[in-house]
Amino acid sequence: MKLTTLDFNPAENPGVLDTATWDPASAWRAIRAMGCDWLKVRRAILDGGAWLACPPCTIYKGSAAIKGESVFVLASVADGQQLFLEIGRSDSERVLGKSLGEMKLGEGQSLIGYPADASKLDRFFKLVSAEKGPRPLGAVPRLGIGTRMTTAVWPGIFRAMHSGGFAANAIQNSIRELNLLSNLIEGAPAEENYACGFGRIQSGYTGSTYEGLWVAGALAGLQQEQPLRFGADADHVQVKRGPEGLARAKRVISAARYYSFYTLDMADVLDYGAMREKSASAIEERLAVLLPGKRERLSILKHHTRPLKVGGKTFSPDPATIGRLVVKYWDSLEILAGLMEFIAGLKESTEFDLELTIDEHPPEIAAFNCLTTPEEVLFLLREFQRRELAVTHLAPNFGVEKGVDYRCPDGLAGLEARIEPQYQMAKDFGVMLDFHSGDDLSSAPQRVIQRATKGWHHFKVSPMLQIIYAGVLQDFHTDLFRRWWEDAFAYATSEAEDGSTFARQCLKEWQKAPPHPPSWQDALFHHFSFAFPGRRDKTGRFLHRQEFYRLSPGFYQAYQERIAEYLAGLAGELFVS
Repeated sequence: MKLTTLDFNPAENPGVLDTATWDPASAWRAIRAMGCDWLKVRRAILDGGAWLACPPCTIYKGSAAIKGESVFVLASVADGQQLFLEIGRSDSERVLGKSLGEMKLGEGQSLIGYPADASKLDRFFKLVSAEKGPRPLGAVPRLGIGTRMTTAVWPGIFRAMHSGGFAANAIQNSIRELNLLSNLIEGAPAEENYACGFGRIQSGYTGSTYEGLWVAGALAGLQQEQPLRFGADADHVQVKRGPEGLARAKRVISAARYYSFYTLDMADVLDYGAMREKSASAIEERLAVLLPGKRERLSILKHHTRPLKVGGKTFSPDPATIGRLVVKYWDSLEILAGLMEFIAGLKESTEFDLELTIDEHPPEIAAFNCLTTPEEVLFLLREFQRRELAVTHLAPNFGVEKGVDYRCPDGLAGLEARIEPQYQMAKDFGVMLDFHSGDDLSSAPQRVIQRATKGWHHFKVSPMLQIIYAGVLQDFHTDLFRRWWEDAFAYATSEAEDGSTFARQCLKEWQKAPPHPPSWQDALFHHFSFAFPGRRDKTGRFLHRQEFYRLSPGFYQAYQERIAEYLAGLAGELFVS
């Protein structure tokens, strides 16, 4: 398939297109030519009889659903395309909309084909079988699992979810990891972004798009025979400072319109200086600018200074503290309210989960200089309530950093002392605390999180499943791994030459270690390997991505087992007392 400059085989480059039916005419011809007894398939679905195989087509039993007098099922054909099939009366209403074609079967029944694209998937989940797709789960403890390697990761994720019985946002990537499909189609260069604790990067480095990741993940879930509780998280939708910041966030949300969970990242628009302002009169002046009406100011101060007893401690913020909090958060709350209204408009009557995250920080703010206090959490929760904002999740800054174990100066005791009152407050308001960047945390801080929240939280990981992929790749496909490692080394070297202290540290650590072959465990690979899989040339074509999806069956089986083992262990630490 060629889309402007993007020329690739969608079967070997999943998670890019917003459809799994990229050549609808050939997919429908393949179905028509099969000679399958579709009436037997219909009876098997209606009666729960023996499942009918129809090679070379694959019919996914887990996708089978009944709506009125029609049955629906997902199928794939020999070239990797997938499509929905309806078997129903010739004169029945077509709930999935426009079809690819129709074939008479006898007994008054017809076989109708539909493309497995984003809009048809959305209609299927809304009108036929809501429980089979990604959906909002509300305040349900869960893992958020980054899916950088798309179709390679879901078998292991679902296996762990089935065996462990836990819920997850099993479709999850951030604004830094994903492209907009329109940008790829137009051959636009990658957008630049800031990765907290790392520096400037090119976005979209997984190669996937918001649209394509959702379609691929939703289809992977449909293929499961056992029921799943899973959502789709458009993670770290950043709102940047300046006039373009909000417009860009809306473009991303529009691309992610079918997701069930939205993580709105307001870290860049917070006024961090407000909390350090010691002059009460200065805060009053700034408050008067933000809220010119005296009656409104007094009403807000009264709302937030009411005492609240949490966990045996009474919080009674004074007016000066509330003034500082209003100044710090007011712009972000106004944006939050507007974006929630924007999402609701896109999704019409469909519910969604929403997280406000303030866990990251802009480059000019040090990691441990903006730790979120209980007073801040209480202020935000009360504002959600006052504004009637249906925020379901909140991610404070607890001092967890990307790429390292917990190292905040106050230690694990300080971490637990911060989490516990914030958890109590959030739970009292029906809001769940979220923890980001958990990949590199050891067992000790994980157990602190479990203990302080009694296992009632949402814990996110992202790069770890890609690092696990690299470890298995080193065992099975050494040449590809070596090229990946060499790219990471070149990237770290280039960043070091451009002045990155972090890159220099990683290279120095590698040089000081005893001589050894390139390894997925090298720190420089851990931190600088992310760019290789989705790297594109100057014309916009993928350079390597297709290689990651045509490896040996043994590799994918081993990868599935490693993922399942990792996630089972993680869930055991975080959710089981």
